[in-house]
Amino acid sequence: MLQQPGCHRLTRMGHGVFEKFVKIVAVGFGSGLSPLAPGTVGTLVGIPLFLLFATFSRPLYLLSVTALFFLAVFVSQEAEKLFRERDPSRVVIDEVVGFLVTMFLVAPTTAHILLGFLLFRLFDITKPFPIRACERRLPGGYGIVGDDVVAGVYANVVLQLIIALTGL
Repeated sequence: MLQQPGCHRLTRMGHGVFEKFVKIVAVGFGSGLSPLAPGTVGTLVGIPLFLLFATFSRPLYLLSVTALFFLAVFVSQEAEKLFRERDPSRVVIDEVVGFLVTMFLVAPTTAHILLGFLLFRLFDITKPFPIRACERRLPGGYGIVGDDVVAGVYANVVLQLIIALTGL
């Protein structure tokens, strides 16, 4: 099959745009490039996103987080290929999704955001059962993002309990 002049160049340009998109989203708009605690810095990107999502109805919040989950799975899997390493620490879109799961059904107060942030980081770093198993057993992007979603569920349950018991 003959290619028209310039077609190969357009394909490469499109591929370059795709790679840039994957890298920008995967590293949380640069937050994952932090030399210190990229996961923690990446989680901070979730805060303004949460403040936006908190204005949504509950079904729209859940739909938005679900869509972001699938985008994160795809982008994380592609980033592994681009960076040529398994679960690169600079990929932090998974922390953003995990934080948004943490904050589901939580009022956007400073205290709730701070506590949710701390709880999510605690569960994401310590990885109690079955979080580590999710990371290891789920394939590709699902493993990268899945452990953060489970950490987010754990953090959400604990956050909800603290709020209910203390009236915070």
